[in-house]
Amino acid sequence: MGRVESSPGRRALEAGRLACPRLHLRACAGLTRGSICQAGVLDPETGKLSSPAEPLDQLAQRFDYVLAEADGSKRLPLKAHAAWEPVIPSGTANVIWLVGASGLSKPINEAVHRPELFCERCGCELTDIATPERVAQVLNAEMQALKLSTARVMLNQVDTLSDPTMADRFEAALGRPVAASSLQG
Repeated sequence: MGRVESSPGRRALEAGRLACPRLHLRACAGLTRGSICQAGVLDPETGKLSSPAEPLDQLAQRFDYVLAEADGSKRLPLKAHAAWEPVIPSGTANVIWLVGASGLSKPINEAVHRPELFCERCGCELTDIATPERVAQVLNAEMQALKLSTARVMLNQVDTLSDPTMADRFEAALGRPVAASSLQG
């Protein structure tokens, strides 16, 4: 399994450095370079992030990293994207495609947002299992269609895997390094 390491001249992301998780952008206002800002407001009722009050290009001038959610998946671990998704803000320097490992080995119709699109892209049925290979096939097709060959992939929720070899199978089928994580909260 691939590891995330900082390259020369770049700082590694440290969990303790997230300056304002789940807080309104104004909470980030006094912070300076060397910080991370999560853009947008988390609505506690819907669980959705809204657009930030300040344009992303202005935030990028003040912070080393600005985290902005491109789209949601109705709280499901996996998603097949519609033609207009994901909405990636202009000026985005890096895309990290987050995949929920808790959806692996579950029926597609239970684990995937827009399961019909998922099945169409990998030639399976709604009741089939979301295997690492099927998820990688759909992800590769979507990244190719969006011309996101430099996107990084993070397999989150690996602590939920009943079979730890599924992460390795996903990485092998994807054909690129994958960062594995168990981000909480």
